[in-house]
Amino acid sequence: MFQRRMPDWLRHAPNPGLRGFALLAALEAAVRGMLISVLPVAMYKAFADAQRVSEIYLAIGFCSLLTGLMVPWLTRTVPRRYMFSLGACLFMAGCALAIAGPAESIAFTVLLNSAATVIVTVCFNAYVLDYIAKVELGRAETLRLFYSALAWTAGPVLGVWLYGLWQPAPFIVSFAAATALLIAFWIMRLGDGKLITRARAPAPNPFAYLGRFFRQPRLVTGWLFAVIRSCGWWAYIVYLPIFALDNGLGDKTGGIALSFSNGLLFAVPVALVWLQKTSVKAGVRLGFLFSGLGFIAAAFVASAPVVSILLLAAGSAFLILLDVCGGLPFLLAVKPSERTEMSAVYSSYRDASNIISPGVAWLVLLVFPLPSVFAAIGAGLLGCFVVAGRLHARLGAQRLKPPAPLLPPLGDTGQPADPEPAPIPSRAGDGRRRFPSS
Repeated sequence: MFQRRMPDWLRHAPNPGLRGFALLAALEAAVRGMLISVLPVAMYKAFADAQRVSEIYLAIGFCSLLTGLMVPWLTRTVPRRYMFSLGACLFMAGCALAIAGPAESIAFTVLLNSAATVIVTVCFNAYVLDYIAKVELGRAETLRLFYSALAWTAGPVLGVWLYGLWQPAPFIVSFAAATALLIAFWIMRLGDGKLITRARAPAPNPFAYLGRFFRQPRLVTGWLFAVIRSCGWWAYIVYLPIFALDNGLGDKTGGIALSFSNGLLFAVPVALVWLQKTSVKAGVRLGFLFSGLGFIAAAFVASAPVVSILLLAAGSAFLILLDVCGGLPFLLAVKPSERTEMSAVYSSYRDASNIISPGVAWLVLLVFPLPSVFAAIGAGLLGCFVVAGRLHARLGAQRLKPPAPLLPPLGDTGQPADPEPAPIPSRAGDGRRRFPSS
C-alpha cells in the first residue's frame, strides 16, 4: 500500500549525473583546500625542525601508499558506500584531533587526512567509472575541476588567514565541509556501484593485481603521466616559496603564485572545448611540453628571480591542462572488471610523487643549487611529452557511426542512382562472380 504512494525517486534512486559527481569533488576540495597551507605551518610550529617535519611527511607518504593498495581488498568485505563514509569520517576525526588535541597531535591529523584522501579518491574514481560513460569522462573531469576551482583558489589563503586569527578556525570549517560531503554522498544514493560479475573465487591478496597492472603498458604509461604531473605540482607548491624566500621576495610570494595557478581552474571549460576540437593526445603532449619548458627556463634564469617565478607560473598553467586530460589515458584503458583495483593503483600516484619528489630533490641539492630542482622536474615533464607521442590519435574520441541515409543517394542528374548490378554465380562452380554485360 505504501509502495504505491511512495514517489519514484524514493523507491528507485536516479542515476547520478556529471554535476552530482562534480559537487562531491567540490566538497572534497573544500575539505582539503582549507588545510593544504595550514598543515605544514602547524607541523613546523609543533616540531620546530624542518628535517623532522620532512621525515614525518615521508613516513606518512608510505602509510598512504599502503592504505591505497589495501582499499580494494577491504572493499571485498566492506561495501563501497561504507568505505567512502569511512574516508569522510577520517577527515572529521583528523580535524577534531587538531581542535582538541595537543600541538604534537597535528602529525596524526596529517596522517588521518592523507588516509582519508586515498580512500575517498579510490571510491570516487570507481563510482565515476561505474556511472559515467567513457565518452563522457573528459567532460566529467572538466566539471570536477571547474566545480573545485573556488575551493582550491580561496582555500589556501583563507585557511592561513583563519589560522592566524584563531588556530582551530580552519579545522572547524574543514570539519563542516567533511560533514556536508558525507551528507551529499548519502543523498545521491550511489550504493556499492554497478555489479559487473559475481565473484567465483576468494578475495585475492591486495598486491596480487599489481602483476596485471604491470602487464598492461597503457595503464603503466597513464600512471606515470599522473605521477610526473603530481611531481610538477609538488615542486611548484613546496620549492617556489623557498626560492622566493632565498631571493628576498617575501613569504607571501608562494601563496600568491599558488592562488594565481589555482584560479586558472575557472578556464577549464575553455580547455574542454579545445580538447573536443583536437584530441586527448594533443592536450597531453601540449601540457607536458610547455610545462617542462617553463620549469627548465625558470632554472636557467634563476638570477632574475621575478622572471623565474613568472616562468614557473606559466608552466603551472599547462599543469592545469594536464589536470583536465592527463588522467584520461589511464581511465580509458581500465577494464570494467578491474575498476576498483585499478582505481586504487591510479590513486597511488599522489603518494608516489610525495615519495619521489623529495627524494629527487634531496639528491639534486647534494650537488646543485635550488633552481636545479626545477630543471630536474622539467626534464621529467619533457620525457612524458616524448612518451605521449605513442598515444593513439583517436584516444577518447566518440566512436559513433553516422546514421544510415533515409533516402538513396542521388546521381548526377538529381535522380536516385542506379544500384550496383548484382553478381551472377558462375555455373562452373569455380567461385568466380560474373556480371551481366552492358
